[in-house]
Amino acid sequence: MNTTLLVQKNQLGTTRLTSAPDIALAPDQIRVQVDKFALTSNNITYAAFGDAMSYWQFYPTGKDGWGIVPVWGFGTVAQSLHAGVAVCERLYGYWPMASSAVLSPTRLSPGSFVDGAVHRAPLHAVYNQVMRCAADPFYSLDTEDLQALLRPLFITSWLIDDFLADNDFFQAHVMLLSSASSKTAYGTAFQLRQRTGIEVVGLTSASNQAFCESLGCYSRVLTYEQLDQIAAETPCVYIDFAGSAELRRAVHTRFAHLKFSSSIGGTHVEQLGGAKDLPGPRATLFFAPAQIKKRQADSGAEGLGQRLLQAWQGFIRQVSNPAAPWLTVAQHRGPAAVQAAYAQLLAGRGDPRVGHMLSMHAGAD
Repeated sequence: MNTTLLVQKNQLGTTRLTSAPDIALAPDQIRVQVDKFALTSNNITYAAFGDAMSYWQFYPTGKDGWGIVPVWGFGTVAQSLHAGVAVCERLYGYWPMASSAVLSPTRLSPGSFVDGAVHRAPLHAVYNQVMRCAADPFYSLDTEDLQALLRPLFITSWLIDDFLADNDFFQAHVMLLSSASSKTAYGTAFQLRQRTGIEVVGLTSASNQAFCESLGCYSRVLTYEQLDQIAAETPCVYIDFAGSAELRRAVHTRFAHLKFSSSIGGTHVEQLGGAKDLPGPRATLFFAPAQIKKRQADSGAEGLGQRLLQAWQGFIRQVSNPAAPWLTVAQHRGPAAVQAAYAQLLAGRGDPRVGHMLSMHAGAD
């Protein structure tokens, strides 16, 4: 039986668990047991932008109005009708929030393959690639949880920093990051703090201010109510992880020299809104795969991979520093626990110091 968490597309807080018999595999297909996956505000962004960015299309439900939120994590090949993929192989990829997934591997290499399912062909390749752990330079068994929690987010963080540097930071020296306690935000701050002459200002709620300050990757941390502590004439860039329409308007209204406004995510789901009729520059959605494509064209996939690996290793050393770890991991096992963890995160009741690893399998490690 395959158990799946379904989410109502137009009412993200409405969910239901469904179980159905495993479908029979077609030739060259594999069945992957989804052992564990991360749940972060990034997944809430996938749901919030599910229609606009086609995230619902990766694992269609066949049920009108209901979708599956994609998640990053690890799985094991439970059944294989593909000569190039062995049973028990460990995989890292983009899974459904379910106990298993059926894939159609194509374009196999020692390190990866692509899910060649027909419905995924028009979707971006970054999300269709599955990494084969035995030959993945990012992989280590002892950091699986941190990889699932942080790897896709940090790659986005690295690409945001790379994009800003590629554009000379739009001639600004102050970077304003909303939702500063979110993992993608502080990954971005970690990269930006390594840039000369750049001040990284984190914006967050009062309850998360001390946590953000403890990270040491922000030049300073302000609450959303302290925006007026930054001079209105400051040339700055707004990097918006929150998606709050009210906060976006406040930033655009206050800063006469706002050079660029980048929309990354939607951690504040209840405050999401449009970006029309704002003073200053147009709020522009950042799409990480587009920057990947550009960098691969510039330096090749191997060159990009080496740069990402080096940056990742530096970041993960900081995150997992035993003297002051940035993150502890909480495990949630079983369908009901997965459903409850999703509801808690959607409601904004998550602790930024805790990363959530989930499994539909009650006995998972």
